[in-house]
Amino acid sequence: MIRRQLVVVVTAATFSFLLLARPGLPQDGEVRLLVRGDDMGVAQSVNEACIRSAREGVVRSVEVIVPGPWFLDAVRLLKENPDLDVGVHLTLTSEWERVKWRPLTNAPSLVDADGYFRPMTTQRSGFPPDTGFVEANPKLEEVERELRAQIEMAQRHLGKQVSHVSAHMGTAVATPEIRAITETLARQYGLKLNAPKRPPGSWSGSSLTAQQKEEGLVKLLEGLEPGAWMIVEHPAFDTPEMRHIGHKGYENVAVDRAGVTHAFTSAKVKEVIARRKIKLISYAEAEQ
Repeated sequence: MIRRQLVVVVTAATFSFLLLARPGLPQDGEVRLLVRGDDMGVAQSVNEACIRSAREGVVRSVEVIVPGPWFLDAVRLLKENPDLDVGVHLTLTSEWERVKWRPLTNAPSLVDADGYFRPMTTQRSGFPPDTGFVEANPKLEEVERELRAQIEMAQRHLGKQVSHVSAHMGTAVATPEIRAITETLARQYGLKLNAPKRPPGSWSGSSLTAQQKEEGLVKLLEGLEPGAWMIVEHPAFDTPEMRHIGHKGYENVAVDRAGVTHAFTSAKVKEVIARRKIKLISYAEAEQ
C-alpha cells in the first residue's frame, strides 16, 4: 500500500523512470502496449467483434459484463479462445435505453423502479431523475455482495482465463468507499485492477469515421514513447441489433463502434506495430 501511494505523488518524470526501471517493464526503449476491448456480454455483435479484434487485430485483453444478456455467448466464444486474457468488467450501471441488465443479487439500493441498474454513474443534466448511481446512495454492503457475485460467476465459467477486474463506466471506483471495496475484492480473488496509463491524445470518438479512427490510431502509435501504455475502446459491428442500442446524446453507437473494430483490425495499424516493434501485452503480462 505504501508503494502505491509513493507512485501517486512522484512527478511524471520520476514515475516514467520507475516504470522503466522496475523488473518486467519496458527497458532499452521498448514500447509495450495493452489494447483492451470492452463490453462483451452486452450484444452478440460486441462479442463477435471483440473476438475478431483479438484474432485478427491488436486487442490482447477483453472485458466481460457478467450481468449482460449475452454473457453466456461471451463465455462460449472465450472458451474457444482460451489464450485470450479476460477481465470482469464490474458493472453497476446499465446505460442503454432499449436493452438493460439487472444485478445478480438482491440489491434494492442499486436499481431503479423497474429493477434495472441505473443508467449513469452520476446524474447527468437533461436526464430523468434517479438515473445517477452515486446520487442514489447505494448501500456499500449491496455493492460488495453484487461485485463479489459477478467475480465468482466469471471465475466459475472461465476459471484462470480471468486475470483482472475493471470498472464499467468507472462506477465501481466512483467514490473512495466503493473503490476500496473493489480493491479489496481484487486482492481477495487474486485479480489485477490497475493497468498501464493511457497515452495522451485521442484517436476515436462518435463523430469520427472509421477511416479517421484508423488514421488517428496510426498517428497515436507512431508517437508512442518508450514505456507501458494502454488503449481502451469498444469494438462492435454495424448490425440491426446494434442500431437499436444507444442513449440520449449517443445514438450512432453501431457506426461508431464498427469504426473501432475497423481500426483495431487495420493492416495499417498492424504495420506500425510491427515496424516500431511495439510489444502487445495483456493484463496478465502487465506489471502495475
